[in-house]
Amino acid sequence: MSLLVKNGHIVTAESDYYGDIYIEGEKIVAIGKDLPHEAERIIDATNRLVFPGGIDPHVHLDMPFMGTYSSDDYFTGTRAALHGGTTMVIDFILQTQGDSLRNALTTWQGKSKDKAVCDYSYHMAVTDFNDDVAQEVVEMIKTEGITSFKTFMAYKGALMIDDGQMVQLMKVVKKHGGIVTVHATNGDMIDSLIAKHRAQGKLSPLYHYRSQPEVTEAEASGRFADMLHYTGCRGYIVHMTCEGALNAVRRATLRNQKVLVETCTQYLVLDASLYEKDFDGAKWVMSPPLREKKDQTALWSGINQGLIQVVGTDHCPFMWEQKLMGKDDFSKIPNGHPAIEHRMELLFSEGVNKGKISLNKFVEVSSTNAAKIFGMYPYKGTISIGADADLVIFDPIKKHTLSVETHHMNVDYSAYEGWELTGKTETVVLRGHVVIENETCTVEKGFGQFVKRKPMN
Repeated sequence: MSLLVKNGHIVTAESDYYGDIYIEGEKIVAIGKDLPHEAERIIDATNRLVFPGGIDPHVHLDMPFMGTYSSDDYFTGTRAALHGGTTMVIDFILQTQGDSLRNALTTWQGKSKDKAVCDYSYHMAVTDFNDDVAQEVVEMIKTEGITSFKTFMAYKGALMIDDGQMVQLMKVVKKHGGIVTVHATNGDMIDSLIAKHRAQGKLSPLYHYRSQPEVTEAEASGRFADMLHYTGCRGYIVHMTCEGALNAVRRATLRNQKVLVETCTQYLVLDASLYEKDFDGAKWVMSPPLREKKDQTALWSGINQGLIQVVGTDHCPFMWEQKLMGKDDFSKIPNGHPAIEHRMELLFSEGVNKGKISLNKFVEVSSTNAAKIFGMYPYKGTISIGADADLVIFDPIKKHTLSVETHHMNVDYSAYEGWELTGKTETVVLRGHVVIENETCTVEKGFGQFVKRKPMN
């Protein structure tokens, strides 16, 4: 059907103006003031912001972890994303050590096919790199449209690859126009601290935080930057949390190097004092952990300085019963928290509304940069003629309160219970279809499409 969004305050990463957007099929056809087009559906966006659908490039849906699975599957997780204004997610496929990338892809296609309601793509986590996997990396880029490859510098014996494998992976990925992303923490240091605290009987969630001090992230971020510099590969550090890691990237700029960086909403607005709430602190056990107030200041500054390009979520929720697996030992608490639904509204309320970032920067870090970095621009991540008609119509002054009683994520607590925000997602359009209105998702399982991404050669 045709759709006309009228009188909106349209914001992209580059511009800010008032006008109309005319949509036919799944694409934006015209943009201008007082467009003359007739449409089957008209939405009056007076006194509303209109910006590109959000892209969250860091989610974990139906993910196996510590003997259980994250509680949002592709249906509930992507539906919650739409409610919050995110129209596209990138999930992580986890290669099983000793097995192929192809088998891992088949497994994740089974999780997502006929379930997703927003658009989606995959990062491929390489946990066992060898000559056969090197050939599969090329195949993933050239035939599957999977151009990003996740690596872990922690979780030895399950996910971690060593520095030699990392360098060889980077060489292959660079040659074929992909990008290597990394969980940058020093796994050996962390494992030794976990063992030390457990031996001392220090088993509360606070010691999850104390087992991952800032130096573990700062050191690994600098080491990853050095390997990128040596190989010439494009690289992206996921979920950066702290000033020390940011400074490692800042130092890399002195040799004219660009290292791409993502932080997550929780690291901008929450801090490590939550771990002092006895076992309730398990709600915020994630890796890397929440940090200090000074790190929040550094991250907001890094966004404005262009050192941090993307704000994702690392959405990986677990039911409270699952978190209780670690009630007697912090190292057995499943890592992750629910966030996919609140990213856009938290970033607007805590960032734009409090003067920490501009509206253009908000769009840049919540949508446009992810589209550019991961090979989807300009058909995703912007409002332009010919782009996918992915729009958020947003009430910038509406106040609302976050709560487990009202969120749409499949988890029985909220990491933000009682937070009052200013700014609310009102209507969401995905590929020309109105998919959220009046607090209701109007599309069924399987509406979301897999997005093949292009290499960046």
